Amino acid sequence: MTEAGLAVATAGLTKRFGEQTAVDAVDMSVPEGAVYGFLGPNGSGKTTTIRMLLGLIRPTDGHVEVLGSPIPDRTSHILPRVGSLVEGPAFHPYLSGRANLRRLDAADRFADPGTSGARIDAALDRVGLLAAARKRYRAYSLGMRQRLAIAAALLAPRDLLILDEPTNGLDPQGTREVRSLVASLAADGATVLVSSHLLSEVEQICSHLGIMRQGQLVAQGPVDEVRAGSQRVVDVTTADVEQAAAVLRSLGLADVATTYSGVRAAASGVEPEAVVAALVRAGVGVRGFAVQVPSLEDLFVSLTGEGFDVSG
Repeated sequence: MTEAGLAVATAGLTKRFGEQTAVDAVDMSVPEGAVYGFLGPNGSGKTTTIRMLLGLIRPTDGHVEVLGSPIPDRTSHILPRVGSLVEGPAFHPYLSGRANLRRLDAADRFADPGTSGARIDAALDRVGLLAAARKRYRAYSLGMRQRLAIAAALLAPRDLLILDEPTNGLDPQGTREVRSLVASLAADGATVLVSSHLLSEVEQICSHLGIMRQGQLVAQGPVDEVRAGSQRVVDVTTADVEQAAAVLRSLGLADVATTYSGVRAAASGVEPEAVVAALVRAGVGVRGFAVQVPSLEDLFVSLTGEGFDVSG
């Protein structure tokens, strides 16, 4: 059974395609009620992991449990409680938004035909498309298409939503709309796993992070804890640059370097109060002192060695 309080749990999850290992022994823990930001460069294994969570492909090795049930063994039992958007929406271009959802709902053997109309309208309203329900899909903007795909995932009550790049290709307005929608779904009690490249999206809506690199999960946990695990930096504003640098080195601080206003170094476990006290005892004229926690972008780069798309 899944550990209590987890919506998704994997142990040693691995997927190989021939000699290539796409996902390498991933131990993922997604708490119930969390908005879990699943991050990583293209090709890091995020989508392959998501496809295994949904039972779309079988793991080479390892174990997956979603909402307390093993996947893929009980996929048909658990997937009615899971909504997903993977690798972009696919709809009939000549049908309206409502007609597309009607076809999808009719194909769902777990859906109640008697409540179909009400549920479709509720889903369209939830994503802000009720006024455009009769418009043909081919006339929808990219943002509207993404929101219709999320509406499709909301045709029935869901305990877990898995969204793979839900804001991919959207303009800033479309990104804000989807971000707001994800936040509201989480506020209603759903667990949301969202794969994304947008730093602003992750920082504003995610409570937990999982960072992938070359098929491995290199960091995971609540956002604050993941960021706290990265190296803090102390900035000393002073005219006594050489003396300040000598003090920092004597305290064992690493990566001591001069800046335009003074000296900077990695905190290396030394408390800020001790650094200030040592500088004052040494007669360094301290004009300013600050402790900088690396940004999420800095953390991502340090863990993956690659840049992060901060647009949106």
